[in-house]
Amino acid sequence: MKSEALDLKHKELLFKKLKNIDTRISEYSFANLYLFRRNHKYEVCYGEDILIKGVTYDGKKYYMPTFDFNLLSTKEIDRLLEDIDFIFPLEYEWVKKYEDKYIITSNLDDTDYIFTLDKMTTFKGRNLHGKRNLLKQFTENYKAEIKPLVEDTKDDAIYILEQWQISIGESVADTDYLANMDAIKYSEELVICGIIYYVEDKPVGFIMGEEINNDTFVIHFAKGIKDYKGVYQYIYNSFANMLPKRYTYLNFEQDLGKPSLRLAKSSYEPDILLHKYRLSLR
Repeated sequence: MKSEALDLKHKELLFKKLKNIDTRISEYSFANLYLFRRNHKYEVCYGEDILIKGVTYDGKKYYMPTFDFNLLSTKEIDRLLEDIDFIFPLEYEWVKKYEDKYIITSNLDDTDYIFTLDKMTTFKGRNLHGKRNLLKQFTENYKAEIKPLVEDTKDDAIYILEQWQISIGESVADTDYLANMDAIKYSEELVICGIIYYVEDKPVGFIMGEEINNDTFVIHFAKGIKDYKGVYQYIYNSFANMLPKRYTYLNFEQDLGKPSLRLAKSSYEPDILLHKYRLSLR
């Protein structure tokens, strides 16, 4: 099977194919594939149809279909599984009929955190009282100005990203810094939209994402300068309130197995934990 490293030139080939797959799984987006191409060593493979070959964070090789998985026959599935560890990421509805023939598993580290738009626009509920309090503190202490993240504001977004990277005390290789930098630089090409936030003309935070399907908007990145207490709660809340009401859900993607990310995303009480299934030979 002919293959080549995934690059921006593959957008024309993959963008619409991935959009035609009705799923909330965050990987089914050209932007997601491009931005995390280094992490997963993505390759575009040409056969009877297009497949993406990648490597999971736990070091396993897989194929990801760019078409309806159910179009594959068991014979075709068996042939693909000769070359890799499993086919991934798959929804349970796509694979449940194969439980007697194949091994079907999921990894918590891959799981997407999904929240209702209603929850993020209100932070309602007793358990989100702390989020409402932080939001209130931010709005009482600061008057935020909101601008679109476009060519004229990209340098400000890069400033925020660099300040964030310094503040967490980790190497670039251990964070999503490079992927986030690409998202800022190539937002137009990747069809990602973003908002940037200012306090007294100083950039303090931004958020970037895209529609993943008709009812779900995926958040690829959100970065804030923590000196401004409540900045993240303000970013999430204000962005959710700006989104068109046709969206029901926000997908905040996975936690990568990082305890700090898992704690942060879990603290908002996800409405759906979207497991991504791996299908492998018995």
